[in-house]
Amino acid sequence: MTGAAAVSPDGLKVQVAHRHNPYSYVLDDAGLDAVLLEVGLLRAASIQRQHTADDADAPRGRYPRAAMGFVLMDATAGPWTPNEEAVLGVVTVGDGGHAFLPNAAAKAGAHRRLGRNNGEAVHVDPHLLGAGGFRYGHSAQVRGQIVGASGQSTDQDLYEAARLAADFVSAVNTRHAQWEQSNATGIWTAPDDGPASEYRAMTDWFEPS
Repeated sequence: MTGAAAVSPDGLKVQVAHRHNPYSYVLDDAGLDAVLLEVGLLRAASIQRQHTADDADAPRGRYPRAAMGFVLMDATAGPWTPNEEAVLGVVTVGDGGHAFLPNAAAKAGAHRRLGRNNGEAVHVDPHLLGAGGFRYGHSAQVRGQIVGASGQSTDQDLYEAARLAADFVSAVNTRHAQWEQSNATGIWTAPDDGPASEYRAMTDWFEPS
């Protein structure tokens, strides 16, 4: 695990860490942490703005606190990968933001297992939660990127999770586009222009005649 931290212009501490890096062909470990920090600082600005706004200026209602926790799942992980191994990284915002990480993890993990918003299980199908499931709030998925967030009301959590997911996807895809510009002749997303070991193993049993 690596990590990074910074203080937003509004004075909120943002801390990030990733568990593993599926984008090593475009981002080294420090680079992935930098992307997580970039999207985390954007959420810090939003959280502070909505926490200090007058009710009339807060479209989703005034945020009760200037702290949140986010858990991002690895969009490249296969469905057979256990949730605890499929976490890409975490982002915490504000004092005590880390305390909300288990809540965010439960939302993101349930979403990945069910293939739909954790809030549907909470409000419609609680039989899908099981013992230890988190019975509060929504999760977000943007273009395959699942994020759980916690610290505010259910709709506020959903908004911030969706925005962080969208910003993260945009940041990774921008770097992929830049990589493509200098690797136009390659067919694999790897420095050696070769397939991952998983794809080799899928056919290496075959013996051509």
